[in-house]
Amino acid sequence: MSPYDPSAFLPFAVTVDLVVLTVRGHALCALAVRRGEPPFQGRWALPGGFVKGDENLAEAAARELAEETGLCVQDARSPGPARAAHLEQLATYGDPGRDPRMRVVSVAHLALAPDLPAPRAGGDANGARWAPVGDLLGEDLFGGEGGSGRDREAPVPLAFDHARILADGVERARSKIEYSSLATAFCPPEFTVGELRRVYEAVWGVALDPRNFHRKVTGTPGFLVPSGGTTTRQGGRPAQLFRAGGATVLNPPMLRPEI
Repeated sequence: MSPYDPSAFLPFAVTVDLVVLTVRGHALCALAVRRGEPPFQGRWALPGGFVKGDENLAEAAARELAEETGLCVQDARSPGPARAAHLEQLATYGDPGRDPRMRVVSVAHLALAPDLPAPRAGGDANGARWAPVGDLLGEDLFGGEGGSGRDREAPVPLAFDHARILADGVERARSKIEYSSLATAFCPPEFTVGELRRVYEAVWGVALDPRNFHRKVTGTPGFLVPSGGTTTRQGGRPAQLFRAGGATVLNPPMLRPEI
C-alpha cells in the first residue's frame, strides 16, 4: 500500500457563515458586514470566518456569533444569560468557484435573537449594519423599513454566494415558525401576543388578523404560558404577558397565509 501523501490532494478550507436574523422596526433584518479586504472588498456579506484548527463547527459558529454580536448561544439543558441566541446549522455550500481564493466549503448557521443593538464591525470588516432582508434580497415585504420594492433600486449583490445562503436561512425561519415555537426566539423572555404577532408578520411578510392570531396561539397546547404580569409598553390598556411554553412542535401548526 502506498504511503499517504497529503500533497496529492487539493487543499480545502472550511468556513462558517452566519445568517443572523432579528426583528427591528417591525421588519425582519439580517446582520450584514462590509468587507474590508479582497475578495469582494467593499461589498456587503454575511458575517463569518475560517474554522480554526482546534475547534469544531459549532464552536466556530458560536465564536463568530459572539465576536459579531456579543451574544452567546442558548443552551436548552441549562438556563443561560438573558442575551442569548438560538443557533442551528443551516446547510453546507461547496461549489468549486464560490470563493476565488481557493476551494472553500462553508457550513452556514442560522442565528435568531430578539431586537438587537447596532452592530460593531470586527475582524476584516470595515462596516456592519442590520439590513431588512427585503433590501438584501430584492423582496417587497410587508412592513419592511425599505419601503415598496417599486421605489427601491435593485440591491448590489452580496459577496460570494451569500444571497443564496441568506435566502435559505430566511426560508428556514419562515418554515420553522409554522411548526415549532421558534418564533419566541425573536421575543424577550416575557412578551405580549401582539409582540409575537408582529414577529410572525415580519418573518412571513404578511399582515395577520389580531383576533384570529390571539385565538390560535393561546389555544395551541404548550405554546405560551401566562407569566402573571401585564405591560403598557405598547400603549393603551395593559396587555397580558406570556413566556414560551414547553412545546417545541406546534399542534395544530401556525400555517402561513397564502399570498
